[in-house]
Amino acid sequence: MKVNLNKYPKFTHSLYLFTPMPLDLQYTHLSEIYCLRPCQNAEATDLIALGGENSVQIIRVTDSSCESIASFRVGTRITALAWSSSTVSPSSNENWMLELVAATADFGLHLLTKSPKESEYIFTFGGGLSGHHGKINDIAFCGGFNGDDSARYVATVSDDKMLMVWDLHPSIDIRAVHNLPSSRSPSPSNPNNIDDDMDDIGSPSSSSRPQPTAYVIPFPYPLTSIRSHPTTAKDFLVADCRGSVFLTDWRTDPDEAEEGVMRHFSLNELIEPATLAAACMNEKVPWSASVDWRVDTPDIIGGVYGKRFVVWDIKKLAGGLPYVTGGTFPEGGDTFRWCRTHPDYFAISTRTPAKGAVLHVHNLSYAQASPNPISLRPKPHFIRDFDFLGLPGIPRVAAAVGRDVIIFPIGEDTT
Repeated sequence: MKVNLNKYPKFTHSLYLFTPMPLDLQYTHLSEIYCLRPCQNAEATDLIALGGENSVQIIRVTDSSCESIASFRVGTRITALAWSSSTVSPSSNENWMLELVAATADFGLHLLTKSPKESEYIFTFGGGLSGHHGKINDIAFCGGFNGDDSARYVATVSDDKMLMVWDLHPSIDIRAVHNLPSSRSPSPSNPNNIDDDMDDIGSPSSSSRPQPTAYVIPFPYPLTSIRSHPTTAKDFLVADCRGSVFLTDWRTDPDEAEEGVMRHFSLNELIEPATLAAACMNEKVPWSASVDWRVDTPDIIGGVYGKRFVVWDIKKLAGGLPYVTGGTFPEGGDTFRWCRTHPDYFAISTRTPAKGAVLHVHNLSYAQASPNPISLRPKPHFIRDFDFLGLPGIPRVAAAVGRDVIIFPIGEDTT
């Protein structure tokens, strides 16, 4: 199957390739879907994690159906999800592995695993005094997805203005040092917390597994987004609610920082001038922002702030200002995502149900052209979360609308 992304003349801005098509797949969750995250690993692009009212469900997508392959009952509303690079889909290998981290509304974190030798397992960490004290808005595993550390370190950002980088396999057990009890959580496979060995991925028994330790980096304002990139294992892309985006080297040693430098870990600080100016003048600004890192190059960063989208090129910085800006929804955009398989394209959603569940698709080559709107449901529905799948062929999007995840193509086949 081949997708022709340039079959139309240039005066069409290459956007009319993306015509709304009949919805091809739909899956209904047991509760409202608050977040979703497709897996982008090469061997697991057919997997999507759905975060609901009290559970995380994993579905596998085929050309004609969606099937549930795992369900983790966490007990609290899910606020963010991130896949580990260790994940392998059952459709790719008989020795498959599911591994991801979920954040919950009580500020806790949960490592979720499942393999052919062990059913759903939940390991809880990061709650109470050791973790965040505000809503966890986003999660990202360490980048450099082919490295040994890509599944070891996971970063979280929160309304408490903290970036925390967690070591899931620390060499020191903090609880054992302080004679604290084990914090094993019950799971569907072991509701009574009976000690048993985990699967064969090299993890210790659940009762003796050390609690993850965190490296904490403070920021001046609440943080809304974090992204990693497959080309680097030392940098995170972090956005706050006031129009600033930080390219952060989290591995920098604080003792090596220059005297008087507060954010020694920020290699670059990008700004969205309209949002930042409004905030500085105490005007009402949207208390949210969404950024994403273009997968084929670490130099291109995109984001949405209220009624504007912005794109920065690290190689063409002019005081941290974006080199492309444009309008989004009159009510304000909510989520920005790059297409994984055709990186010139990006999409923006809004949570305001004024026009229903609508997605705007843009082409970076013609960023000033009007976007192509794709309507999924009439008002009062809205898209709570969405992302592009990494499946080859026609670009496909998974969008959470109410209890349903809707999976649809945004292109057309030319064969």
